[in-house]
Amino acid sequence: MKKIFFAIAVVMACFACSDEQPFSYRGLAFNMPSAQFVDSLIARGLVVDSAASDSGRLVVLNNAAEHYRVLVAFAGDKLQAIQENYQVSTNDSTRMLWQQLRDGFEKQLDAWPDCPMLKDNHKIANFDTSTGFISVVLQNTYRPTLTVQYQPKKEQK
Repeated sequence: MKKIFFAIAVVMACFACSDEQPFSYRGLAFNMPSAQFVDSLIARGLVVDSAASDSGRLVVLNNAAEHYRVLVAFAGDKLQAIQENYQVSTNDSTRMLWQQLRDGFEKQLDAWPDCPMLKDNHKIANFDTSTGFISVVLQNTYRPTLTVQYQPKKEQK
């Protein structure tokens, strides 16, 4: 009887110690079914752009109040990647927003980003978490663009 109790305690301890959280986008886990994930984004105030969406593989959502678009790519019922595209009018404002996002992820993930040496008008900050990758990309040219990409790591088999 003691052996059975000890075995159950060991199994429960193993599950308690493996507290690795699934890769998430703003608190929504990537392992959610795609329809539930999109419904959760809609509940947060995003609106589906049906003209830009490709049913079955890509859903595009807008948030006019925050001035960004969210592209959700999935295969079947599994999320593949998410990309936020920010609509900012000037190069200076995109540089400032890039720095704010970079600093926010650095604090949230408690990790230094990999930042290749690029010029002031082109910056990249790559964060490698235990379960996925987050990239903050700035490209200031004629039309400033700022994107944040979320991609889970492939499962090891």
